[in-house]
Amino acid sequence: MIVFEAEIERFERMGEKTGWTYVFIAATIAEQIKPGCKTSFRVKGQLDGVVIEGLALAPMGEGNFILPLKAALRKQLHKEEGAKLQLVLEEDKDFKMEMPEDLELCLLENKHHLDNFLNMPKSHQNYYINWLNSAKTEPTRVKRLTKIVMAMEEKMDFGEMMRKKD
Repeated sequence: MIVFEAEIERFERMGEKTGWTYVFIAATIAEQIKPGCKTSFRVKGQLDGVVIEGLALAPMGEGNFILPLKAALRKQLHKEEGAKLQLVLEEDKDFKMEMPEDLELCLLENKHHLDNFLNMPKSHQNYYINWLNSAKTEPTRVKRLTKIVMAMEEKMDFGEMMRKKD
């Protein structure tokens, strides 16, 4: 495990990341966590003693990464932008995101939908699954399932689907 301290930061204007709250992970630290990796990967450990697992480090170029901090996690930490955090991190090799049963059933309606989904990078599969699982009501979940199936028909990655006008 790698132990270090970092400050919570926030993107003012950064395209799709505008408004994100995060911790910057320098290339030297990322290299200690997962040597040679330049793409997103999952970590586990602790942030100020709060146990975390399955959180994704997002690449920022030149070997640097960020660890996005969702509002619920910041609330649990009782910290916001400008606060210091002690991080204890290691690669989360055990993390597996399971495909929800209702998504699998919908994609199985047409085999090429499931094939298109499974041929996407794991990170995009996870974006779709997280988005689906974050639906708070059944009607929203059904709308999202429909949108995912339509995206698989057109072989869209997650970003393309989200940008497409209904």
